[in-house]
Amino acid sequence: MTTETLIDGLCFGEGPRWRDGRLYFSDMHASTVYALDEQGHLETIVKLEDDEPSGLGWLPDGRMLIVSMQKRKLLAFDGTSLEDFADLSEYATYHCNDMVTDAQGRSYVGNFGFDLHHDGEFCKAAMVLVHPDGSTELAADELSFPNGTVITPDGKTLIVGESFGARLTAFDIGEDGRLSNRREWAPMEGAVPDGICLDEADGIWVASPVSNEALRVVEGGEVTDRVQIKNQAFACMLGGEDGKTLFIMTSGSSHPDKSKEEKSAAVETVRVEYAGAGLP
Repeated sequence: MTTETLIDGLCFGEGPRWRDGRLYFSDMHASTVYALDEQGHLETIVKLEDDEPSGLGWLPDGRMLIVSMQKRKLLAFDGTSLEDFADLSEYATYHCNDMVTDAQGRSYVGNFGFDLHHDGEFCKAAMVLVHPDGSTELAADELSFPNGTVITPDGKTLIVGESFGARLTAFDIGEDGRLSNRREWAPMEGAVPDGICLDEADGIWVASPVSNEALRVVEGGEVTDRVQIKNQAFACMLGGEDGKTLFIMTSGSSHPDKSKEEKSAAVETVRVEYAGAGLP
């Protein structure tokens, strides 16, 4: 399976989401949220003046939610203005990162836990549950760099990639949004699970920067497909007209300074067997 480059020259693409015929994503180190169509036309949606965006989601009323990484906040964008939606700092011990927002408008937000880019000492991190009114509580703790996150189509299971734990971890979602029954969904030996997305056959595509690939894994850990990439793969999303185009966010580096200097990040695509499912 060989990818094609849809667009390049980005700083660092993250948080891809397929919505209304376009791929929305954060160019984290350019502080900008974009939308990209399948012809490669790029539109600036919103720019953060003094922070970096990461995970994206939408509330039932149509407002976009954006993770504001360094400020450890969730922002809401109504198409015109940005406003603070939730303060994550009570539970986030370092920069906030990816997230998923469910159909009720509840968001589950991860964070680094430590200073990744300046050789900080590793420590585990929490995932924050943000309710539709902006209130927060602890969703899960002791996660090894919680990263890409998906919710199954029935809304009953959340699966998160623990990048430094080399595994996908599942939880049951209660009626109140709280998580329980923590368990390993799939070990990821030889890979670092970063961004992930779910397909209609219950497989999860995983972007793995250390192995320069996107791989499809099923519950228990069997790898069914691999897409090798020249650069590192940091996130992925299924979309396109039939949901069977895998969009992969790639880059030569994730370091903020190097990413801004090199602008080696791209959106690459490949056709796959199963369409996207669940959230995001």
